[in-house]
Amino acid sequence: MLVGPPGAGKSTIGRRIASALNLPIVDSDLLIEQAHGKACGEIFSELGEERFRELEAECVAQALATGGVVSLGGGAVLTPSTRQLLQRHTVVWIDVTVEEGIRRTAGSTSRPVLQADDPAQHYRDLLATREPFYREVANYRVRTDSRPPQRVVAEVLSIIDSTEE
Repeated sequence: MLVGPPGAGKSTIGRRIASALNLPIVDSDLLIEQAHGKACGEIFSELGEERFRELEAECVAQALATGGVVSLGGGAVLTPSTRQLLQRHTVVWIDVTVEEGIRRTAGSTSRPVLQADDPAQHYRDLLATREPFYREVANYRVRTDSRPPQRVVAEVLSIIDSTEE
């Protein structure tokens, strides 16, 4: 299971890990989009954060039941039921510095949770709120700053290999 803030690289890393392990990749955001026929950002904007998080928790439970590599939306850890479900899984926190996260998400229109008059400060605030939850659920933490995806994937695969021994 991969958790982390927007722009950390969860989807990219998740796809590569799934390919290396010959497992399906399940992205909770994609499950939400498939179930509702529109982008997560639209659903979030239309329903508001509270209802969106309820839908997300349902999709996370569904994703965790697949046995594949699961990449969770950045805010999924805000929901207590999701954090409880994650206790039964190996969770890797795909992390990024505030500066790099801001750079990677700058100008993104598909992430309404990041829309603000001061996107950089909003990203900092978002991380300050979520970081304790990432710490709570994660068994491991991997930084992606200035590292090519293949190096991050190798580190995560090494973590997975060590947990199976």
